[in-house]
Amino acid sequence: MHSLEGQVAIITGAASGIGREIAKRFCAAGAIAVIADLALPAAQATAAEFEAQGHKAMAVAMDVTSEEQVNAGIAAVLAAYGRIDVLVSNAGIQIVHPIEDFPFSDWKKMLAIHLDGAFLTTKAVLPAMYAAGHGSVIYIGSVHSKEASVLKSAYVTAKHGLLGLCRTLAKEGGKKGVRANVVCPGFVRTPLVEKQIPEQAQALGITEEQVIKNVMLKETVDGEFTTVDDVADCVLFFASARSKALTGQSIIVSHGWSME
Repeated sequence: MHSLEGQVAIITGAASGIGREIAKRFCAAGAIAVIADLALPAAQATAAEFEAQGHKAMAVAMDVTSEEQVNAGIAAVLAAYGRIDVLVSNAGIQIVHPIEDFPFSDWKKMLAIHLDGAFLTTKAVLPAMYAAGHGSVIYIGSVHSKEASVLKSAYVTAKHGLLGLCRTLAKEGGKKGVRANVVCPGFVRTPLVEKQIPEQAQALGITEEQVIKNVMLKETVDGEFTTVDDVADCVLFFASARSKALTGQSIIVSHGWSME
């Protein structure tokens, strides 16, 4: 593993949840964490908290579905630090419906945040990475990059799509020193998942406890949620890999829910 000391890592959706923990871990590893989030005040509060702990952090407003905001955010980072070493494309939401009832507007919103966001942020950071001759792009996929679940057609489609984008970037970026990989978590008990528990209970006509035990964690080996620490470990592993051989890959961190 090589040192992340002084490297600039942009993490989207980093004001809360998994993204926040990933940013925190980059700070602990000596990197400069850029907290890119739709909610600028929350991003600023997170960055200020990290700086108060002696770390280096920066907040930028970023609606990942807006090419203008993405480009402006990346330009601000380059103006501040002159380099971008890591992009973690993490921003995401969840909307659940049966396919026949899935509003097309919600479908488009899901694909925009997960796929357009990954594409736009990748496109924006690549010129700096190519010019430097190195970089690491890490997409936060899901077990749903590999598997399907009922009610999640848009999410499953989007998370599958990240594998294709990652593999294409790995091929295009390889000779220019840029690696691309995907981390695929199982259920992490973030606010996003907490919100899903009552929604799925209502949609499936079962209790919230049954959603957790028989839907979310049914296929795990130990009935445990994946933690934000588990996910951050894998992100740091990909970011700090010394070998250029580690590219175009996906790693599943799901307590054995999905295996390959």
